[in-house]
Amino acid sequence: MCQKCSNENANALHIPSFEEAAKFHGHVCPGLTIGYIAAKAALEKLHTERDVDEELVTIVENDACGVDAVQVLTGCTIGKGNLIYRDHAKQVFTFICRDSGKAVRAALRASFNIDAIDPEVNKLRPKVMSGKATGEETEEFRKRMDCISHTMRHTPVEEMFDIRFVDVEIPQKARIFNSLKCTKCGEMMAESRARVQNGEFVCIPCFEGYTRGW
Repeated sequence: MCQKCSNENANALHIPSFEEAAKFHGHVCPGLTIGYIAAKAALEKLHTERDVDEELVTIVENDACGVDAVQVLTGCTIGKGNLIYRDHAKQVFTFICRDSGKAVRAALRASFNIDAIDPEVNKLRPKVMSGKATGEETEEFRKRMDCISHTMRHTPVEEMFDIRFVDVEIPQKARIFNSLKCTKCGEMMAESRARVQNGEFVCIPCFEGYTRGW
């Protein structure tokens, strides 16, 4: 549960292990590791643990592997409304504690080069991703990915991330809206997302947009 920042020892916090994040994600990779390190560092700075009911809010600026680790560590999810996605394609994460009003932003440093840890992975990746790799090549790729992740997790976090407290507007808690029936497909939708067409309510997929190029 989110707690006000205090002089607690961050090491006393219960933070899910990397193995738990990897199990949820399905495999070990540098992307997952980025999200894990960012979330762990932020929780320690905020002196808080995994969210129970929207005490934490996380803003992620990518939809890559690391977001899975963020969900496992913070408990923030789209379903609860406290995982906010912004399509910036940046390895940047902002963690907000409602109780204390404090927020921590973690941004991967441009100076941190994952490819430099093991250049051989770049030769194997195209084969593995295209399904053309042999069994041995796939196994070697996974082992190398594990080694890269291990190296990252034993790298000082300050070398990987710019982590700092920031001032942010704390998002409102998730709201529950009335439901409306789409007059086209007959399916129910939240009224906050309804569109009006020919004087009737329709859902977004059924809505026929009109534009003149602007």
